Amino acid sequence: MTLYADIPNERLDAYLARCGEGLSRSAAQKLIEDGNVFRNGKKAKKNDKLNIGDQIDFTIPAPKEVDIKPTEMALDIVYEDDDVLVINKPKGLVVHPAAGHQDDTLVNGLLHAMGDKLSGINGELRPGIVHRIDKDTSGLLAIAKNDLAHTVLASQLKDHTMVRTYEAIVCGSFREDSGTVDAPIGRHPTDRKKMTVTPRNSKSAVTHWEVVARYRGYTHIRCRLETGRTHQIRVHMAHIGHPILGDTVYGHKKAELGQDTQCLHAGQLCFRHPRDGRPVMVFAPLPEYFQTLIEKLEKMS
Repeated sequence: MTLYADIPNERLDAYLARCGEGLSRSAAQKLIEDGNVFRNGKKAKKNDKLNIGDQIDFTIPAPKEVDIKPTEMALDIVYEDDDVLVINKPKGLVVHPAAGHQDDTLVNGLLHAMGDKLSGINGELRPGIVHRIDKDTSGLLAIAKNDLAHTVLASQLKDHTMVRTYEAIVCGSFREDSGTVDAPIGRHPTDRKKMTVTPRNSKSAVTHWEVVARYRGYTHIRCRLETGRTHQIRVHMAHIGHPILGDTVYGHKKAELGQDTQCLHAGQLCFRHPRDGRPVMVFAPLPEYFQTLIEKLEKMS
């Protein structure tokens, strides 16, 4: 495909995201890095600044064969149409293949259920995956069935118009009924598997929270993500002194109330439909493990 630059000094990756027929910024950058974009006949760089009239030629390679074993599994589908699928993921299920999890992930189950009816933008290991939640977090996950849906939903994530709301039980009591944690998150300086609040090599992170119920020593809260950083709610709650119950990575090192993984559930997802813009609101009830904990806490209080 051939395009001609129309704004001076615009970065090439930004230009492709604006004019490249549904390309996201990250997809445009990958095309450039893979050598599929030429500026005035020469291989381009993603930070090239354009002049008006520059000729931009690019090709989108055919999707790679997905070398992942489809695995039959029960999927809790809470919403589905021709463009979007929303899954209620159980605690303990890994989203996409990684070391130690090759055949037992949500992606394996999606490939068995959907075949080739998934977007390919995120590559062969994450077909259809627009956003992720941790293995031990339960709840709602949006899946794109085609590249148009993927591009539009990814854009909503980026501009914060996709609203994701979580339920959590945290340690300790809040004086306030609601609040906001605005603290940048980056990779932990010594433990590369963890994230932390830090001003260095970090990204803006904002979490809004409100109290749902108070118990002796614990609080049920509802969190709304304004940004979507890795482990954001877990890191932010630990940062303000209220780690999530059961989170032995960021909170107390020993299991409490029989809970040894974070009590965190993605219970509500709101977005604009990628095809026609209508609002879509999806809910997932509290899972059994969460309800059992609430019953314990009510008896203790």
